[in-house]
Formats: sequence, structure tokens, C-alpha cells
Amino acid sequence: MKKLDHLDAGTQFWRSPHFCGSRRMFFRHLTAGVGGYFLLPQLATETVAHAAVTTRGTARQVIFIMMAGAPSHIDTFDFKEGPWTPRAFDPTSYGGLRFPRGLMPGLAEHIREIAFLRSVRSWAVVHGLANQWIQIARNPVSSQGRIAPHIGSVVAREFGLRGESELPVFFSLNAMAGPGRGFLSASTSPVFLQPNGAALSPETLYMDREAYARRRTLLLKLESGRQFEGAPAEAALFKSDAREILFNDRIDSVFRYEPVEAQRYGSTLFGNACLVARNLVRAGMGTRFIEITHPGWDMHAGLYRSLPVLAGEFDKGLSALISDLKSAGKLEETLIVAMGEFGRTVGPPNSLDGRDHYAQQSVLVAGGGIRGMRAIGETDAKGNFTVEPGWSADRNIRAEDIAATIYSALGIDWTTVIRTESGVRFEYVPVSEETPYQPISELWTPAC
Repeated sequence: MKKLDHLDAGTQFWRSPHFCGSRRMFFRHLTAGVGGYFLLPQLATETVAHAAVTTRGTARQVIFIMMAGAPSHIDTFDFKEGPWTPRAFDPTSYGGLRFPRGLMPGLAEHIREIAFLRSVRSWAVVHGLANQWIQIARNPVSSQGRIAPHIGSVVAREFGLRGESELPVFFSLNAMAGPGRGFLSASTSPVFLQPNGAALSPETLYMDREAYARRRTLLLKLESGRQFEGAPAEAALFKSDAREILFNDRIDSVFRYEPVEAQRYGSTLFGNACLVARNLVRAGMGTRFIEITHPGWDMHAGLYRSLPVLAGEFDKGLSALISDLKSAGKLEETLIVAMGEFGRTVGPPNSLDGRDHYAQQSVLVAGGGIRGMRAIGETDAKGNFTVEPGWSADRNIRAEDIAATIYSALGIDWTTVIRTESGVRFEYVPVSEETPYQPISELWTPAC
């Protein structure tokens, strides 16, 4: 057993966009994804030739759950018991796994479909920096980080090049803002949406159909080519066939759901997002990357008062999603990844009965053809650091490795390098000077 180096490279402060915004900001983000998706050409990019790698290609789509705020790994996915552990957590063994069944009973029922990555180490323990690092698979303050697209936008580029689809490739649910398309074209932008049981329509965008018709008529009368209220993406939506997405009953059904169905998912914002993610997968209309943000995991105080509530939301929504995808025969082709930006301090809680920021963390993975009821990697008895990586790279798992795993599962070559028309070289996953970042292939191989 060996103790790996657990010093963190990322220490700079980085402010992430707030998960909030005005109505106008919300509309702009959504139209950039919808309007741009149907209208705007890809940036002129050149794919740089390189040696081909073998991808898994087991997943048609990915659901990525950002547990914003950073969950305590030792109270959830890398469970470590102590005198502080509430009896209601009901620690239970499943083969070699120890899991808090009382905290997340729904996921306990699906433990055979779930694997945990326990040798994961964050590069940084500052929320904004670490959160964005995960989503763009590199240091946000590096030269590439400043222009880097979200993983979902890279997926949108790849599948956009392969052919058209009826819906945008990349949806971001319950985040009003965040990392976007970077230097890629508007067609790869995420569509930011907070599902509420309504159709994807002008009403959802705080605008009724009559207002939509008025604004489109006005735009068509403007022959001077001036910007429409300063928002080119909005103009693109109003003057194009992209408007058909707003009045299509088949598309409407993806975003509509009945209260009784929402109740089964928990009747929460997170549950609603999981329900729409299920609909997007079952519809098969071209969406390949769905990000769901579940905030609130930053528990510096009152951990054991807050955790049961938040974990209950997470458990009910995700377990219902797994159950429905499995029943529909879609779980094997849908990779689910759930993680926060880092972990939390170990041992007894702090003086406020909470846990502070910590680099060691654990990640939940399900579906996409992986082998479940297992853990990859092992930490010491307290969860301080990795003592056994559990995978072929023989080191801590990093955000870049998780990105490579997502790309590989989708059949995307994670070593792809492209150049923009301005000559910028961009790697889907950065090249490491030490052990190359790579997919965690052990997720798909039988346990030893």
C-alpha cells in the first residue's frame, strides 16, 4: 500500500459565474444554443493528424451531474464510519462496498449498476476554479483554459460534424450560466434550461406566442442588417427555421411531465431535471450530453442536519432516473457521472458540525456498459488520501481522466487536437508531461 502525493497544483482563486441571471440573460443563453445550433456554421477548424486510439463507444449519451458545493466523500461515495455517523445512515455492506443505505436507499437498490471512483484527487479546493476545471478538463487560468469549451460543447462539435439532429446536442439543466462553447461555434453552445413541466416554448422563455410573433415580424421588416436588440443569437432564432423547435408537439412532449410523475422523482428542481434528462434520452432526438446541476453541497456547518435533505433529493431523482432508463433498455447506452468539485475534510466534523474543503473526493458512475457494485481505488482508513489507485495509470484519478473516460464512452478520440483558423492549437484532453491522461478502462473490465 502506498501513499500518493496529495499536494494540490491549483491554488489560484477563480470566480465562477453565479447560478442565477436575469430573464434576458436566460433567453440569450438558450437562443445561443437553439438558434446557433440550427443556423451558424462551425468555426473553420483543422483536425491535426495523430495516431488513432481505441475508444469504448458503449454510450450514446452522457448525463453528467454536477454536485455543486462539493459533497463529503466520507459520508457518501467513500463511506467511512465514525462516532459521528448518525445511526439513521444505516451503513450496509454490498460485497466489498460499504454504503450508507439509510441516507440513499434508492441508490442502494441499484448498487449493482453503480461503481465508485475512490482514488480521485481534485487539483484545487476553491469552488469556482475546481468547478470549472471539471467542466473544461483543464486549468481555467491556463492559456488553453481561457478559451476552452465545456466537455459538452466538444461532444456537440463531434456529433454536429456527424449529422443533424432534431434537438441541440448539449443541454445544461438547472444552471443559468457556466462554462460554454469557448472558441467553438455557437452551434456547440449549451442550452440552459430549468425544467418546470412546461414545453420548450416562448412561454418557457418568459415570452408568449403573440409577443414572439410581433418580434419576429418586426425583425423581418428590418432590412438594414442591424442587430436585433444587440443579441445576434436572438435574431438567428427569430428569422430562421429554428423557430420550429418552439412549436413542435413532439419536442414539447420531451419537456412536459405530469405532477404525479414529478412526485416519483421527488418534486424538486433536481428531480425535474432528472425527469427531463430521461425524456431526452428516451426521445432519441440527438441530444448527447446532458448536464444537471444540483447545488447546496457546501456544508461547512450543520452537516448532519442538511445532508439527509440534500442527499434525499439526489437519491430520489437519480434512483428514479436509473430505474426508468433500465426499464426502457437505455441504461446500458447512457453513461451517468455524478461528482462535486472536490471532497471535504475527514475524521470528526469541525466545530460547527460541518466539513471544510478537501482535495480527496469520490465519484459515482453508472450505466454506459460499466461493471457495477465495485469501487476503483482505495483511500486510507479516514479517507485522507489514496493508498491504492486501482487502475492502470497507477496514480490519482484527475478531472482530465474523467473527461477522457466520457469521450471514450461516446466513441470520441480523447487525444484529438484541432486548430482554429487563427492557429490556436486545442487538445480535447491536455497532454500530461508525466503519465498521460486516459480513460479509466477498469470501469468496463471485470473486477480482479
